[in-house]
Amino acid sequence: MTQSRHINAPRRVWTDAERTTLRNLYPHQRTADIALQMGIPLPLVYSQATKMGMRKSAEFHATDKSGRILKGGTLSQANQFKPGQKPWNAGTHYQPGGRCATTQFKPGNINHNTLPVGSYRIVTHQATGAQHLERKTSNAKGANHKRWTPVARLVWEQAHGPVPQGHIIVFKPGQRTLELSEITLNKLECINRRENARRNHPINSNPALAKLIQLKGAITRQVNRINRHHQESRATP
Repeated sequence: MTQSRHINAPRRVWTDAERTTLRNLYPHQRTADIALQMGIPLPLVYSQATKMGMRKSAEFHATDKSGRILKGGTLSQANQFKPGQKPWNAGTHYQPGGRCATTQFKPGNINHNTLPVGSYRIVTHQATGAQHLERKTSNAKGANHKRWTPVARLVWEQAHGPVPQGHIIVFKPGQRTLELSEITLNKLECINRRENARRNHPINSNPALAKLIQLKGAITRQVNRINRHHQESRATP
């Protein structure tokens, strides 16, 4: 949209007299009162004061008109707690009405749709789209990984013990399965996270993409060589 079509509001031009008035009033009065007194919209007053680098004075901030809750001020004294004063609801217990008392959860209650320990589920990895089978091993509170464990990891740990730090259990290439009976030790291996990242890199899973990246690198090197040669020829007298 353009101003030539008279769509945008015309820009307000401040006069020298208005700037002088604003300079005299702004440090000591509420901005809303200044806007009302000058007949200028409040946002424009704020904007102009910012452009002129003006701030409220320390004397103004020390008064209740500033809106700050200051210790010892009239506004703060009317609302702050006195020594020894107790809130009106101290010692009371809120009890909602209706059927809330009969339907709310009690300590130790478990949601009706909570799966028992030993249940299985299929999880899809958001980044790679790969799926794996997990078994619920605990009802512990917190993140899901505290309750659910990949079956592949359980199978490997049963034979070798805890997984070393910085390593994960994965299926060997071409051996991935979601069938519980087919997740066997001979299909699994323990690798470090760096190796796992290398295997899952798009270049390794998409040969066509790998060729394009190589081609892009070759073109970039050629362009850089031509530019370097051009710069050297211009620098030579």
